[in-house]
Amino acid sequence: MRIKIIYFTDKGKALSERLKAGLAEHDAVIVPKGAPLAIVCGDAFVDNEALVFVGAAGIAVRAVAPLVRDKLKDPPVIVIDENGSFVIPLLSGHVGGANSLALEVADIIGAQPVITTATDVSAAFSVDLFAKENELKIANRDGIARVSSSALEGKPVTICIRDYPPEEPVDVLIAEEEAAKALKDSAKIVLCPKRYAIGIGCRRGKSFEVLRAFAEEVLVDNGIDIDDAGCIVTIDVKKDEEGLKRLSQAWRMPLITFEAGLLAKAEGDFSHSDTVLEKVGVDNVCERAAVLAAGKGSQLIIKKTVRDGMTIAVAERKI
Repeated sequence: MRIKIIYFTDKGKALSERLKAGLAEHDAVIVPKGAPLAIVCGDAFVDNEALVFVGAAGIAVRAVAPLVRDKLKDPPVIVIDENGSFVIPLLSGHVGGANSLALEVADIIGAQPVITTATDVSAAFSVDLFAKENELKIANRDGIARVSSSALEGKPVTICIRDYPPEEPVDVLIAEEEAAKALKDSAKIVLCPKRYAIGIGCRRGKSFEVLRAFAEEVLVDNGIDIDDAGCIVTIDVKKDEEGLKRLSQAWRMPLITFEAGLLAKAEGDFSHSDTVLEKVGVDNVCERAAVLAAGKGSQLIIKKTVRDGMTIAVAERKI
Protein backbone atom coordinates (compact mmCIF):
# COMPACT_ATOMS: atom_id res chain seq x y z
CA MET A 1 0.00 0.00 0.00
CA ARG A 2 1.28 3.48 -0.87
CA ILE A 3 0.96 5.74 2.17
CA LYS A 4 1.52 9.49 2.50
CA ILE A 5 2.46 10.66 6.00
CA ILE A 6 1.77 14.33 6.70
CA TYR A 7 3.20 16.22 9.68
CA PHE A 8 3.22 19.86 10.82
CA THR A 9 5.82 20.21 13.61
CA ASP A 10 9.26 18.87 14.55
CA LYS A 11 7.61 16.56 17.06
CA GLY A 12 5.29 15.31 14.36
CA LYS A 13 8.25 14.79 12.02
CA ALA A 14 10.02 12.56 14.55
CA LEU A 15 6.92 10.38 14.91
CA SER A 16 6.49 10.30 11.12
CA GLU A 17 10.03 9.02 10.65
CA ARG A 18 9.48 6.35 13.29
CA LEU A 19 6.27 5.32 11.61
CA LYS A 20 7.82 5.21 8.13
CA ALA A 21 10.55 2.90 9.40
CA GLY A 22 7.91 0.59 10.85
CA LEU A 23 5.95 0.51 7.61
CA ALA A 24 8.81 -1.06 5.67
CA GLU A 25 6.45 -3.52 3.97
CA HIS A 26 4.50 -0.61 2.51
CA ASP A 27 5.48 2.18 0.16
CA ALA A 28 5.35 4.92 2.79
CA VAL A 29 6.58 8.45 2.06
CA ILE A 30 6.80 11.48 4.32
CA VAL A 31 5.33 14.58 2.71
CA PRO A 32 7.69 17.57 3.08
CA LYS A 33 6.54 20.13 5.64
CA GLY A 34 4.72 22.99 3.97
CA ALA A 35 3.68 21.03 0.87
CA PRO A 36 0.27 22.27 -0.36
CA LEU A 37 -2.31 20.04 1.34
CA ALA A 38 -4.90 20.55 -1.38
CA ILE A 39 -2.58 19.05 -3.99
CA VAL A 40 -1.19 16.28 -1.76
CA CYS A 41 -4.66 15.15 -0.68
CA GLY A 42 -6.18 15.62 -4.13
CA ASP A 43 -3.56 13.35 -5.71
CA ALA A 44 -4.09 10.78 -2.95
CA PHE A 45 -7.81 10.64 -3.65
CA VAL A 46 -7.22 10.18 -7.37
CA ASP A 47 -4.61 7.44 -6.86
CA ASN A 48 -6.24 5.80 -3.80
CA GLU A 49 -3.21 6.44 -1.60
CA ALA A 50 -3.62 6.24 2.17
CA LEU A 51 -3.28 9.51 4.08
CA VAL A 52 -1.85 9.47 7.61
CA PHE A 53 -1.99 12.85 9.38
CA VAL A 54 0.23 13.36 12.41
CA GLY A 55 -1.50 16.24 14.17
CA ALA A 56 -4.94 17.55 15.02
CA ALA A 57 -8.00 15.72 13.70
CA GLY A 58 -9.54 19.04 12.69
CA ILE A 59 -6.71 19.76 10.26
CA ALA A 60 -7.16 16.36 8.65
CA VAL A 61 -10.93 16.77 8.37
CA ARG A 62 -10.67 20.19 6.76
CA ALA A 63 -7.98 18.98 4.35
CA VAL A 64 -10.01 16.08 2.96
CA ALA A 65 -13.56 17.42 3.36
CA PRO A 66 -13.82 18.94 -0.15
CA LEU A 67 -12.68 15.63 -1.66
CA VAL A 68 -14.95 13.15 0.11
CA ARG A 69 -17.40 11.67 -2.39
CA ASP A 70 -18.08 7.94 -1.99
CA LYS A 71 -17.56 5.52 0.92
CA LEU A 72 -16.74 2.76 -1.56
CA LYS A 73 -14.20 4.87 -3.48
CA ASP A 74 -12.53 7.22 -0.99
CA PRO A 75 -9.00 6.31 0.18
CA PRO A 76 -8.19 5.46 3.79
CA VAL A 77 -7.54 8.49 6.00
CA ILE A 78 -6.01 8.19 9.48
CA VAL A 79 -5.01 10.74 12.12
CA ILE A 80 -2.44 10.30 14.91
CA ASP A 81 -1.87 12.78 17.73
CA GLU A 82 1.69 14.10 17.99
CA ASN A 83 2.33 12.18 21.22
CA GLY A 84 1.59 8.95 19.38
CA SER A 85 -1.08 8.02 21.92
CA PHE A 86 -4.09 7.47 19.64
CA VAL A 87 -4.62 6.30 16.06
CA ILE A 88 -8.02 7.15 14.58
CA PRO A 89 -9.30 6.01 11.17
CA LEU A 90 -11.45 8.85 9.84
CA LEU A 91 -12.49 7.63 6.42
CA SER A 92 -12.96 4.38 4.47
CA GLY A 93 -12.55 2.03 7.40
CA HIS A 94 -13.72 -1.13 5.65
CA VAL A 95 -13.46 -1.03 1.85
CA GLY A 96 -10.47 1.32 1.88
CA GLY A 97 -8.76 -0.53 4.70
CA ALA A 98 -8.33 2.37 7.14
CA ASN A 99 -9.34 0.27 10.15
CA SER A 100 -6.81 -2.48 9.46
CA LEU A 101 -4.11 0.11 8.68
CA ALA A 102 -4.90 1.91 11.95
CA LEU A 103 -4.39 -1.31 13.87
CA GLU A 104 -1.06 -1.86 12.13
CA VAL A 105 0.07 1.70 12.81
CA ALA A 106 -0.99 1.51 16.45
CA ASP A 107 1.04 -1.65 16.90
CA ILE A 108 4.13 -0.04 15.36
CA ILE A 109 4.14 3.05 17.59
CA GLY A 110 2.54 1.51 20.69
CA ALA A 111 -0.63 3.60 20.46
CA GLN A 112 -4.29 2.98 21.21
CA PRO A 113 -6.38 2.40 18.06
CA VAL A 114 -9.70 4.22 18.20
CA ILE A 115 -12.09 2.29 15.95
CA THR A 116 -15.59 3.76 15.72
CA THR A 117 -17.21 1.67 12.99
CA ALA A 118 -20.38 0.21 14.51
CA THR A 119 -19.96 -3.35 13.24
CA ASP A 120 -16.34 -3.44 14.46
CA VAL A 121 -17.03 -2.22 17.98
CA SER A 122 -19.94 -4.66 18.24
CA ALA A 123 -18.04 -7.55 16.62
CA ALA A 124 -20.90 -7.84 14.12
CA PHE A 125 -20.94 -9.03 10.50
CA SER A 126 -19.80 -6.35 8.05
CA VAL A 127 -21.22 -6.93 4.58
CA ASP A 128 -19.00 -4.36 2.82
CA LEU A 129 -15.89 -5.94 4.33
CA PHE A 130 -17.24 -9.37 3.35
CA ALA A 131 -17.66 -8.13 -0.23
CA LYS A 132 -14.13 -6.72 -0.34
CA GLU A 133 -12.51 -9.87 1.04
CA ASN A 134 -14.36 -12.06 -1.46
CA GLU A 135 -13.90 -9.80 -4.51
CA LEU A 136 -17.62 -9.15 -4.86
CA LYS A 137 -19.21 -6.08 -6.40
CA ILE A 138 -21.90 -4.34 -4.35
CA ALA A 139 -24.87 -3.89 -6.68
CA ASN A 140 -27.04 -1.79 -4.32
CA ARG A 141 -25.04 0.20 -1.79
CA ASP A 142 -28.13 1.19 0.20
CA GLY A 143 -28.27 -2.44 1.28
CA ILE A 144 -25.12 -2.05 3.39
CA ALA A 145 -26.99 -0.11 6.07
CA ARG A 146 -29.92 -2.54 6.05
CA VAL A 147 -27.73 -5.60 6.55
CA SER A 148 -25.58 -3.83 9.15
CA SER A 149 -28.69 -2.81 11.07
CA SER A 150 -29.82 -6.43 11.32
CA ALA A 151 -26.36 -7.60 12.35
CA LEU A 152 -26.12 -4.92 15.05
CA GLU A 153 -29.46 -6.07 16.44
CA GLY A 154 -27.94 -9.50 16.90
CA LYS A 155 -30.03 -11.14 14.20
CA PRO A 156 -28.44 -13.92 12.09
CA VAL A 157 -27.38 -12.79 8.64
CA THR A 158 -28.73 -15.06 5.92
CA ILE A 159 -26.88 -15.55 2.63
CA CYS A 160 -28.08 -17.17 -0.60
CA ILE A 161 -25.54 -18.27 -3.21
CA ARG A 162 -27.58 -20.82 -5.18
CA ASP A 163 -31.11 -22.17 -5.80
CA TYR A 164 -32.55 -18.87 -7.03
CA PRO A 165 -34.80 -17.30 -6.04
CA PRO A 166 -34.55 -18.09 -2.33
CA GLU A 167 -37.70 -19.55 -0.77
CA GLU A 168 -37.95 -16.48 1.45
CA PRO A 169 -36.14 -13.11 1.43
CA VAL A 170 -32.52 -13.20 2.64
CA ASP A 171 -30.09 -10.55 3.83
CA VAL A 172 -27.38 -11.19 1.24
CA LEU A 173 -27.81 -12.57 -2.26
CA ILE A 174 -24.76 -13.51 -4.30
CA ALA A 175 -25.59 -13.84 -7.99
CA GLU A 176 -24.33 -13.04 -11.47
CA GLU A 177 -25.19 -9.45 -12.33
CA GLU A 178 -27.79 -10.05 -15.03
CA ALA A 179 -29.62 -12.59 -12.89
CA ALA A 180 -29.35 -10.32 -9.86
CA LYS A 181 -31.43 -7.62 -11.55
CA ALA A 182 -34.46 -9.90 -11.53
CA LEU A 183 -33.75 -11.08 -7.98
CA LYS A 184 -33.07 -7.74 -6.28
CA ASP A 185 -36.30 -7.89 -4.28
CA SER A 186 -35.24 -11.21 -2.79
CA ALA A 187 -32.54 -9.70 -0.57
CA LYS A 188 -31.46 -6.61 1.32
CA ILE A 189 -28.22 -6.46 -0.63
CA VAL A 190 -27.01 -8.08 -3.85
CA LEU A 191 -23.34 -8.96 -4.35
CA CYS A 192 -22.01 -9.97 -7.76
CA PRO A 193 -18.83 -11.90 -8.59
CA LYS A 194 -16.38 -9.71 -10.47
CA ARG A 195 -16.29 -10.84 -14.07
CA TYR A 196 -12.87 -9.93 -15.45
CA ALA A 197 -9.18 -10.64 -14.93
CA ILE A 198 -6.82 -8.07 -16.43
CA GLY A 199 -3.49 -9.38 -17.69
CA ILE A 200 -0.73 -6.81 -18.04
CA GLY A 201 2.85 -7.01 -19.20
CA CYS A 202 5.28 -4.12 -19.36
CA ARG A 203 8.83 -3.08 -19.94
CA ARG A 204 10.83 -2.53 -16.75
CA GLY A 205 10.33 0.91 -15.22
CA LYS A 206 7.07 1.87 -16.93
CA SER A 207 5.52 4.61 -14.83
CA PHE A 208 2.24 4.23 -13.01
CA GLU A 209 0.77 7.20 -14.84
CA VAL A 210 1.60 5.80 -18.29
CA LEU A 211 0.38 2.30 -17.40
CA ARG A 212 -2.86 3.62 -15.96
CA ALA A 213 -3.63 5.84 -18.94
CA PHE A 214 -3.02 2.99 -21.38
CA ALA A 215 -4.98 0.38 -19.42
CA GLU A 216 -7.96 2.61 -18.74
CA GLU A 217 -8.13 3.66 -22.39
CA VAL A 218 -8.24 0.02 -23.51
CA LEU A 219 -10.92 -0.87 -20.96
CA VAL A 220 -13.10 2.14 -21.78
CA ASP A 221 -12.78 1.52 -25.52
CA ASN A 222 -14.04 -2.03 -24.94
CA GLY A 223 -16.86 -1.08 -22.60
CA ILE A 224 -15.39 -2.69 -19.49
CA ASP A 225 -16.08 -1.14 -16.09
CA ILE A 226 -13.07 -1.36 -13.77
CA ASP A 227 -15.45 -2.15 -10.90
CA ASP A 228 -16.27 -5.42 -12.68
CA ALA A 229 -12.62 -6.54 -12.64
CA GLY A 230 -11.33 -8.67 -9.80
CA CYS A 231 -7.57 -8.59 -10.28
CA ILE A 232 -4.53 -7.45 -12.22
CA VAL A 233 -2.31 -10.38 -13.14
CA THR A 234 1.19 -10.69 -14.58
CA ILE A 235 4.38 -12.80 -14.46
CA ASP A 236 6.21 -13.19 -11.14
CA VAL A 237 9.32 -11.31 -12.30
CA LYS A 238 7.11 -8.20 -12.38
CA LYS A 239 5.79 -8.56 -8.82
CA ASP A 240 7.86 -5.60 -7.60
CA GLU A 241 7.17 -3.39 -10.60
CA GLU A 242 6.26 -0.04 -9.05
CA GLY A 243 3.83 0.98 -11.78
CA LEU A 244 1.84 -2.25 -11.47
CA LYS A 245 1.78 -2.10 -7.67
CA ARG A 246 0.44 1.43 -7.72
CA LEU A 247 -2.12 0.55 -10.39
CA SER A 248 -3.31 -2.31 -8.20
CA GLN A 249 -3.82 0.10 -5.31
CA ALA A 250 -5.48 2.77 -7.44
CA TRP A 251 -7.97 0.24 -8.80
CA ARG A 252 -8.45 -1.48 -5.42
CA MET A 253 -7.76 -4.95 -6.69
CA PRO A 254 -5.00 -7.47 -5.96
CA LEU A 255 -1.91 -7.88 -8.11
CA ILE A 256 -1.53 -11.62 -8.78
CA THR A 257 1.58 -13.16 -10.34
CA PHE A 258 2.35 -16.52 -11.94
CA GLU A 259 5.63 -18.25 -12.70
CA ALA A 260 6.60 -18.63 -16.35
CA GLY A 261 6.19 -22.41 -16.18
CA LEU A 262 2.60 -22.09 -15.00
CA LEU A 263 1.80 -19.45 -17.62
CA ALA A 264 3.11 -21.81 -20.29
CA LYS A 265 0.50 -24.39 -19.24
CA ALA A 266 -2.46 -22.05 -19.78
CA GLU A 267 -4.91 -23.47 -22.30
CA GLY A 268 -5.94 -21.39 -25.27
CA ASP A 269 -4.90 -19.80 -28.55
CA PHE A 270 -2.40 -17.08 -27.60
CA SER A 271 -0.25 -14.71 -29.56
CA HIS A 272 3.45 -15.62 -29.65
CA SER A 273 6.50 -13.41 -29.16
CA ASP A 274 10.04 -14.76 -29.48
CA THR A 275 11.32 -11.62 -27.74
CA VAL A 276 9.10 -12.15 -24.69
CA LEU A 277 9.98 -15.86 -24.63
CA GLU A 278 13.69 -15.03 -24.59
CA LYS A 279 13.33 -12.44 -21.82
CA VAL A 280 10.93 -14.11 -19.35
CA GLY A 281 10.71 -17.75 -20.39
CA VAL A 282 7.19 -17.75 -21.83
CA ASP A 283 5.95 -16.48 -25.21
CA ASN A 284 3.05 -14.38 -23.89
CA VAL A 285 2.33 -12.83 -20.50
CA CYS A 286 -0.87 -10.77 -20.60
CA GLU A 287 -3.18 -13.25 -22.38
CA ARG A 288 -1.97 -16.32 -20.54
CA ALA A 289 -2.04 -14.56 -17.17
CA ALA A 290 -5.57 -13.25 -17.70
CA VAL A 291 -6.92 -16.69 -18.65
CA LEU A 292 -5.21 -18.43 -15.74
CA ALA A 293 -6.55 -15.91 -13.23
CA ALA A 294 -10.06 -16.03 -14.69
CA GLY A 295 -10.15 -19.79 -14.25
CA LYS A 296 -11.51 -22.80 -16.07
CA GLY A 297 -13.99 -22.01 -18.83
CA SER A 298 -12.94 -18.37 -19.08
CA GLN A 299 -12.91 -16.55 -22.39
CA LEU A 300 -10.33 -14.10 -23.69
CA ILE A 301 -12.46 -11.09 -24.65
CA ILE A 302 -9.66 -8.60 -25.26
CA LYS A 303 -6.67 -10.10 -27.01
CA LYS A 304 -3.16 -8.77 -26.56
CA THR A 305 -3.12 -5.03 -27.12
CA VAL A 306 0.32 -3.42 -27.39
CA ARG A 307 1.63 0.09 -26.92
CA ASP A 308 5.14 1.36 -26.25
CA GLY A 309 6.41 -1.56 -24.19
CA MET A 310 3.08 -2.34 -22.53
CA THR A 311 0.57 -5.12 -23.20
CA ILE A 312 -2.90 -5.78 -21.88
CA ALA A 313 -5.48 -8.53 -22.32
CA VAL A 314 -8.74 -9.28 -20.52
CA ALA A 315 -10.42 -12.62 -19.79
CA GLU A 316 -14.01 -13.05 -18.64
CA ARG A 317 -14.77 -15.61 -15.96
CA LYS A 318 -17.39 -18.28 -16.45
CA ILE A 319 -19.91 -17.60 -13.69
